[in-house]
Amino acid sequence: MLYVFKAQLSQALNGVSDKAKEAKEFLVQLKNILQQIQENGLEYEACLVAQCDALVDALTRQKAKLLTKVTKEREHKLKVVWDQINHCTLKLRQSTGLMEYCLEVIKENDPSGFLQISDALIKRVQVSQEQWVKGALEPKVSAEFDLTLDSEPLLQSIHQLDFIQMKCRVPPVPLLQLEKCCTRNNSVTLAWRMPPFSHNPVEGYILELDDGDGGQFREVYVGKETLCTIDGLHFNSTYNARVKAFNSSGVGPYSKTVVLQTSDVAWFTFDPSSAHRDIVLSNDNQTATCSSYDDRVVLGTAAFSKGVHYWELHVDRYDNHPDPAFGIARINVVKDMMLGKDDKAWAMYVDNNRSWFMHCNSHTNRTEGGVSKGATVGVLLDLNKHNLTFYINGQQQGPTAFENVEGVFMPALSLNRNVQVTLHTGLEVPQSVKQLKLPSN
Repeated sequence: MLYVFKAQLSQALNGVSDKAKEAKEFLVQLKNILQQIQENGLEYEACLVAQCDALVDALTRQKAKLLTKVTKEREHKLKVVWDQINHCTLKLRQSTGLMEYCLEVIKENDPSGFLQISDALIKRVQVSQEQWVKGALEPKVSAEFDLTLDSEPLLQSIHQLDFIQMKCRVPPVPLLQLEKCCTRNNSVTLAWRMPPFSHNPVEGYILELDDGDGGQFREVYVGKETLCTIDGLHFNSTYNARVKAFNSSGVGPYSKTVVLQTSDVAWFTFDPSSAHRDIVLSNDNQTATCSSYDDRVVLGTAAFSKGVHYWELHVDRYDNHPDPAFGIARINVVKDMMLGKDDKAWAMYVDNNRSWFMHCNSHTNRTEGGVSKGATVGVLLDLNKHNLTFYINGQQQGPTAFENVEGVFMPALSLNRNVQVTLHTGLEVPQSVKQLKLPSN
C-alpha cells in the first residue's frame, strides 16, 4: 500500500516538475519580450522623431518658399508705387512751373506782347492738361496683398496625426544605390535597398532590364538578394534597369530607372571552367598551352551577339608541326577535337606554311602563309555585317572567312603538341589592321 502512495506522489511530482519546467521557459520568453519591447520602443521613438522632424523640415522649407513669394509681391508693389510717385512728381513740377509762368504773362500790361505769345501759351496749357489722362491720378496697385494661405486642412491633418494599426501592406519603392551600380565588359551590377524606417515586410525583389536597344523590360532576377550581376549582355549598349519589391500583400511600385552603358570593347580571358581538362592556363588565364597530341578546345569568357569585335593571339611557342585553330564557337562546342570540325565552331587552322578555313569539318580557302614563334593571329568578328575575318601579323589571311554568322558566339581556340598562345583583348576595332600595335603586357 505504501508503495502505491509513493508511486502516486512520484507521478504527481513529475507533473509538477513538467509544469515548473514550462514555467521557467515561459519566464525566459517573457524576459525576451521585455527586452524586445525596450528595443522596439526605442526604435519606434526614433522613427517617430525622424518622421516628425521630416514634417517640420518640410514645413520650414515650404515656409521659406511662401515668404519668398510675399517678398516678391511686396517688391513688385513698391516698385510700381515708386514709379508712379516719380512720374507724378515730374508732371506736377512741370504743371506748376507752367501755371506760374502763365500767371506772370497775364499780369503783362503790354497788349501787343501778350498777343504774340498767347496762342502758343494756350496750346501748351491744353497739352499739359491732356497729359493728365483718365486714371493717371489713380494708384496702379492696391496696398492689399492678394495672397491667402489656406492652412486649415494642414492643421486638421496635424491634429489627426496618430498611429495606425500596423497591417501588412505592399512594400515601398526600393532605392537604387547608384554608387554600387556599375558595368564591367558586357556585365552590369545593380544594388538597391529599402528606404529607412520602412516596416512593411519584404519577401523578395524583381529586377527588370530592357534589351539594350530601348525595347521592353523583362525580368532578369527574382529573389531576396539586394545585389545582382547580369552577364552576357551586348557590348557598346545602353541598358535601363529598375527594381520592385513584393510580399504577401502584392507587388510594390518600381524604383527609379538607372541607365548603364556596357563597354565599347571587350576585355576577356580564357575560361578555365569550360576548357578541356588538357588545356593549361597561366598568366591570369591569358596564356594557354596544351601538351596533348590531340586537339583541345578552350573558350573565352566573353559572349558576343552584336557589334564589331577584334582580338589577337600571340604565338609564344611553336615547333612548325601542329595546326592550332583560331575562331569563334557556340558555348556547347565539342572540346576534344580541332575547332571547326563540328557545326558549333567557325575557325581558321594554320601550320607553318598555309592556312584553311573550317566549319562542319569542311576545309576551304587554302591560303599560303603560316605562323611561327612570335606570330600574331587577329580575329575580327563583325556582327553588324555578320562575317568573320582572320589576320596574320597584321595582314588579312585569305578572303572573308565566313558570312551570314548570326547568334551568340564565344572566342575560341584549339591547341595541341605544346603550342602556347597569349590572348590580347580590349583592342579597338582597327581602321587598318596593318597599323595595329599590340598593347604591352
